[in-house]
Amino acid sequence: MRTDVSMRQIPLGLELDLDPGFDSFFAGPNAEAVGHLRGLHVDAPPTPLYLWGEAGSGKTHLLRALAQQMHAEGAQVGWFDAAAPQPWTFHEGWRLLVLDDCDAFDAVQQQAAFALFIEATTHGTLVASAGALPPVDLPLRDDLRSRLGWGHVFHLMPLPEGDCRAVLRREADRRGIFLSDEVMTYLLTRFARDLGSLMELLERLDRFALAEKRSVSVPLLRRMMAEGGA
Repeated sequence: MRTDVSMRQIPLGLELDLDPGFDSFFAGPNAEAVGHLRGLHVDAPPTPLYLWGEAGSGKTHLLRALAQQMHAEGAQVGWFDAAAPQPWTFHEGWRLLVLDDCDAFDAVQQQAAFALFIEATTHGTLVASAGALPPVDLPLRDDLRSRLGWGHVFHLMPLPEGDCRAVLRREADRRGIFLSDEVMTYLLTRFARDLGSLMELLERLDRFALAEKRSVSVPLLRRMMAEGGA
């Protein structure tokens, strides 16, 4: 989701990327977290939730999927992350408030996030947050850190290699790419293993192969990397 001014409040005209939903997320060891988020609807009790895990573990994907689910039910959503411009203003019509990249909030953003959290709980709005660290270890002001850990906290675990292969295969099939075992092994042993990086690399490889009118292979991948990719 692009984090520009229009993303501070997500009305019915929301410009959501429709791909990052729950169905396109490979749960693997994170089935409990995914199941919990899938069960959240506009009339659900507004118990806060917090997702944490390393980069590429799927935190933002799941928050986007939750926002998409709420939006499909006619709800308005407020979305703020470390790149969102100030001021951060709460709207009473929101049914979901998202605070992403919490570990990267500066002092001004922490103050704004705390105020948003208080407003949301006062109005019965669900708060869904995420960061790279568990709440207790977040480099934030104490009152915000404690509130982020109030409700359900889920640690998103990285996928084991077998699951990574399954995700790559599924995405390659969706794109109409034949991904040989040789290419798959090369991707998983030479590059970052988090899914965010792998999906970005596969997208670049797809574009490069189309531009070159070549099938995907290890030599083509090496050439793409040598030339800086497309």
